[in-house]
Amino acid sequence: MLEPAYQADVVIVGAGVAGLSAAHRLTSAGVTVTVLEAAPWAGGRMSTEKVDGFRLDRIGQLLSTAYPELRLAPGLDGLVLRPFAPGVLLHGDGRHHRVDAPAGAGSARGALHAVRALASAPRGVSGGRGGPVPGTASRRAFRVLTGAGQGAARAAAPIGGAVDQARLGAALTRLANVPVERLLARPELPAGQALAARGLPARTIDGFLRPLLAALLCDPALTTSSRCADLALRAFAAGRLCVPEGGAEMLPELLARTLPEGTVHTGVRVTSVATTSVTTAEHGEFRCRAVLLATDGRTAAELLPGLRVPDFHPVTVVHHTTDEPPRTGSALLLDADRGGPVAHTAVISEVDPSRAPAGRVLVSSTVLGTPPPDLDTAVRTHLARLYGTSTRAWETLAVHHTREAVPAMRPPHDLRRPVRLLAGLYVCGDHRDTSTVQGALHSAHRATTAILKDLGTSGSMHRADPTPTAQAA
Repeated sequence: MLEPAYQADVVIVGAGVAGLSAAHRLTSAGVTVTVLEAAPWAGGRMSTEKVDGFRLDRIGQLLSTAYPELRLAPGLDGLVLRPFAPGVLLHGDGRHHRVDAPAGAGSARGALHAVRALASAPRGVSGGRGGPVPGTASRRAFRVLTGAGQGAARAAAPIGGAVDQARLGAALTRLANVPVERLLARPELPAGQALAARGLPARTIDGFLRPLLAALLCDPALTTSSRCADLALRAFAAGRLCVPEGGAEMLPELLARTLPEGTVHTGVRVTSVATTSVTTAEHGEFRCRAVLLATDGRTAAELLPGLRVPDFHPVTVVHHTTDEPPRTGSALLLDADRGGPVAHTAVISEVDPSRAPAGRVLVSSTVLGTPPPDLDTAVRTHLARLYGTSTRAWETLAVHHTREAVPAMRPPHDLRRPVRLLAGLYVCGDHRDTSTVQGALHSAHRATTAILKDLGTSGSMHRADPTPTAQAA
């Protein structure tokens, strides 16, 4: 026999960051909430595997200190962000080129350093453990680091000459300062076409913007809406790229930790939804005053067939360990040459030491699109070239492939897709906004605002009855 119905003001389907953030906002307003999650754990795609003391993210999503929802979302007060070295490190023509974006009082982080060729790049020259290369911050162009043992030959940065670099620096500075509303009012094209139409040369686009946007949006083909690409570049220019201390799971863990006990129930599969009820395979019907779908886009469309299923970008994350860290410090390393399957990589234990046991090194690398047949060999070969060191002795800790990792945002893309379908039925997630953590949190913010308005009260109508866990079924 099915369990009896259990009641709450709002039932949220999905315990990813969008669902948990919505639950936090609603309970803070005095609304009783039940969160149902089909998986055995909360967090959705933002999960972290533990292997022999290593903390390995399943999808290596990058955050930005410029994401306002990370500051505004209730429950994330205790989130610790570990920043990468300023800017990014580009590998091109056999050398490392640091694209540095230092912060300045009243100026954008898009101000870029002057080109300077160095005779070699031993570990100390990049600031020891990932610090910035010494230089004159007032010069607004790119600085070039040539790899150790490659001589003192001067090399052009992968983004072009001094004029191209100055033009790019000015463009990023403008993006950092322009209001979001003006960005969203721009004509919408595929990102690659829009960048070319703005007069940026192909070398700048392919050598810097393509690998950067691939890391930020998981779209190396630059088919993403130009408005979404502008938002991503704006966050890069105005903030620092970072990861959560302790792994991606810390975001959902912090959100779940502050909810009332018994709010989140894992291992509960929802089979149908209506405006005043949710039916589950394990516990029968949950009656409520409103339902919020906070699942991924495909699951949401299966429960509500009228919703559009987006295309997705596949993501594969490969984790290696070694005893001796490569000499890139805490930089995010991109491949300007696109000479292998790795889109971006980092010695992540240099960024966040809590992700690896003492004395061990964790290198995390991201492959976009369909992975090659012999993935491990192809990734090792590419990493050896990117880091300039042998990878034969590196140990593979895990390979996480997510076929539907990030919703595609091809134009026309509605950055504010409706979250209120009708009174009593709502939907949120990164498929309703931008395909980022920022987008997921912001869509939850919009959905809870609509729910509270429709309920017409900031207080609870009744107390939620206790809900059994999946194990009790």
